Amino acid sequence: MRQLVINKVGEEAYSFFGKYVEMESDSTFIISTTNEFNIINNTSSLKTIINLSKVNNIRYINKFFEKVNERLQDDQIFICCWETYQARKVRHRLGRIPYLRNIWFVMEFVVLRMFPKIWGLKKIYFLLTRGRNRLLSKAEVLGRLVSCGFEIVSHDSFRGLTYAVVKKVKAPEYNFHASYGPLFKMKRMGKGGKIIGVYKFRTMHPYAEYLQDYVLRLNGYAESGKPAEDFRLTPWGKFLRRYWLDELPQLINVIKGEMKLVGVRPISQRYFQDIPEDLQQLRLKHKPGCIPPYVALDRKSSVEAVLQAEREYLTEKSNRPYTTDIRFFFKAIFNIIFKRKRSA
Repeated sequence: MRQLVINKVGEEAYSFFGKYVEMESDSTFIISTTNEFNIINNTSSLKTIINLSKVNNIRYINKFFEKVNERLQDDQIFICCWETYQARKVRHRLGRIPYLRNIWFVMEFVVLRMFPKIWGLKKIYFLLTRGRNRLLSKAEVLGRLVSCGFEIVSHDSFRGLTYAVVKKVKAPEYNFHASYGPLFKMKRMGKGGKIIGVYKFRTMHPYAEYLQDYVLRLNGYAESGKPAEDFRLTPWGKFLRRYWLDELPQLINVIKGEMKLVGVRPISQRYFQDIPEDLQQLRLKHKPGCIPPYVALDRKSSVEAVLQAEREYLTEKSNRPYTTDIRFFFKAIFNIIFKRKRSA
């Protein structure tokens, strides 16, 4: 069995597995399958499941992960692999042909990446591909694993494939509303601590919301106050964020009365825990806004500068509740147009 696995994945990957599991133990189940029934039908007492078949070829990915979860006890290990679309570009023969490769990869991205995520086009995708060779990102697969009750232990890449070692920590969430399409809602804290759904255009890979704690554990916060070295962000997402285009759908929240045009940023409960207590209390008294105070005050986008700008805004808002937002709005517009103020 050892040599068979090495022939399949290589010496490096085999050694990587061995850091976390007993490869030759009777309780380690090594299989290469895209069918969850092959996991369920094994009646052995298992402590580890290693699947050597690419996740890209699994038609119902979450269902497969959920079945693996059912077979394992808490803290037991699951190892899986997939090919990222960046690795696919390197491997594909057309990747070495100028111009043609760009046309091909755009078409492939639309069919294999976008079709499965757009209602009405899923059927066309499955008709053409039968669910095989789906384009996947590292962030999406790791996020799916976390949503299905696993905690990420480690991940690494060998011979064009990314391998993840995860352990079961809870039952799956069975979340049918995970962020997936181009427009989605983020859970954010509103006035009084009420959780609201803030609308945005997608700038991150699907299921990225499940990885915030993991990314913070790996890299902490950047100077901007956002997670550092955040691999969840898409290339086009960086452009949308820089010019605040991703935040245009927040006007829906303004119309619904959950937000206003000017105000402190809508933040997650996780980030709320990390800001000073006095600022927490000030924030809870007001609705969040689309245009943050640091833009109006022309401050840097570092954590300290953003928090200080919010404190100054909220203090002034308490003293001048009717004129503060008007003044901050026009100052922000001036800074964006004439000083070319950009988002972090």
